[in-house]
Amino acid sequence: MQRREFLQVAAAGQWTALAPSLAQPPASEVYIERAAEGRPHAGKVLAAIQPHSDDIPLFAAGTVAKLLDEGYTGYLIRVTNDDMAGPGTIGETVLANERDNDEVARVLGMKGVFNLNYSNHQMDGESRLEIRARFIFLFRLLKVDTIVCYDPWGHYEENPDHYVTAHCVEAACWMAGMDKDYPEHFAAGLTPHAVKEKYYFARGPQLVNRIVDISTTIEKKIDVNLVNRAQGPAGENGARLRARLAAQGLRLPLLGNDDHTANREYIRHFVLARDAELGRRYGLAYAEKFHYIGPEPSPVEEYVRKHAVPL
Repeated sequence: MQRREFLQVAAAGQWTALAPSLAQPPASEVYIERAAEGRPHAGKVLAAIQPHSDDIPLFAAGTVAKLLDEGYTGYLIRVTNDDMAGPGTIGETVLANERDNDEVARVLGMKGVFNLNYSNHQMDGESRLEIRARFIFLFRLLKVDTIVCYDPWGHYEENPDHYVTAHCVEAACWMAGMDKDYPEHFAAGLTPHAVKEKYYFARGPQLVNRIVDISTTIEKKIDVNLVNRAQGPAGENGARLRARLAAQGLRLPLLGNDDHTANREYIRHFVLARDAELGRRYGLAYAEKFHYIGPEPSPVEEYVRKHAVPL
């Protein structure tokens, strides 16, 4: 539909009819990504980017673990210091979240962690130019091929840390491949390096075109959420629920007979319930959803591959 036609339709009050197609592609356009055999991504670099220490654990840890199992070298980039979400004083909260973030990286098998240390809930007041420049530097330094991050175009996102991070990441992905932006990087030995592949997740409605089967990494996702204690929804909630029920003379069999089992099964059955529900809709045990953007195909290279002949 041309822009003029679109405006005419909207003016005529037909927006409602268009809205479903804009919110979600037809089911036939959704690709199911399953676990690959071997290490097909060996030599590639992945950056999992989160404003807060609980974002990757909740929305994408299964996919990140899957990609790392398939050969990626991974880095975890946390944008804020999480000073407004956690136990105790602000200083205690910052330290608790930093330790949790390091543990998340360790459990996932990341090679390194970068903390950008912006103040929590304040990123809409920070310089987006500066944030974008820092991502460009990291993408060039690490030679990042693939990112996992919040969707810059996810709808109804209320947290400024989420949408500011996502917009800066999206712009940095292509700008990192330019040869005139930040020439001091090149003087320091870096080279242009664009990020070609993106897995965008969202808390609200988004254009979903990829479902990732995380059935083989669901236990790792549970492990990751177990160490995300300061602000994660899991922590010791299973043990607390088990103790509360015991005080009432009750028990939930799914919580088992010890606190460790209770915490794991609380995460599995309650925190990750949406992963199970999403999986059921696609015939999978557990799944995560994304708007996926892959490498742009080159018609020239494709033609060369098909038609080039020896001299």
